[in-house]
Amino acid sequence: MRKASRLFEIIQILRLARRPVTAATIAAQLEVTARSIYRDIAALQAMRVPIEGGRGIGYILRPGFTLPPLMLSIEESEAIVLALALLERTGDTELKQAAKQVTRKIAAAVPAPLAESFSRNALHAWGAVAPAPDAADLSTVRRAIRDEQKLLLDYRDELGRATERQIRPIALIYYSQTANIVGWCELRQAIRNFRVDRVARCEPVPDFFRHQGEELRRLWVEGWTAKPDAAKAPA
Repeated sequence: MRKASRLFEIIQILRLARRPVTAATIAAQLEVTARSIYRDIAALQAMRVPIEGGRGIGYILRPGFTLPPLMLSIEESEAIVLALALLERTGDTELKQAAKQVTRKIAAAVPAPLAESFSRNALHAWGAVAPAPDAADLSTVRRAIRDEQKLLLDYRDELGRATERQIRPIALIYYSQTANIVGWCELRQAIRNFRVDRVARCEPVPDFFRHQGEELRRLWVEGWTAKPDAAKAPA
């Protein structure tokens, strides 16, 4: 286990303990030597984490000490770093900006050894970057999915045929080249995917499909292996 991960785990163990915990007990849980735990606790104390106690009597966190609201292991930190990097490859301008803000907030909230994961610039997501769609505002699509609000699309299929579709949006899939809106199409009476780069207009309409989103997503997932006509829209 890496040192940063051990420091995190030691804080978590002490935070949850109701009585002093010995270095031997912590060492057994983390599968390291008690000597390593003594060094780690000394490092935490040097970082002003108020751990009290000593050898033979155990360690506790000082009463009244409040930990930062967000505590992550080094692996969890790296998972978030990579996930946020992947957002840079999408055409969702709002989410890309949000990713930068999340990185700054998490780096400011976690202890110094973990914050390094967000600043060392060692993990990258490489590949093509999807352009922002011309007509479909992806933030509008995401809000419609959350609010279960219908969308009106002017859409062209792969053959260039234009149609007007009113849909119940249930999901948004991000690919490296584009994004797909998944929704129940009221024209086709089935779940369909709509590439955002083929959308000429995307507007919310004053009509909702409250409490149907989860059921439609269930039908969509079932449809990955079922026949295309197996899904029926909820009433």
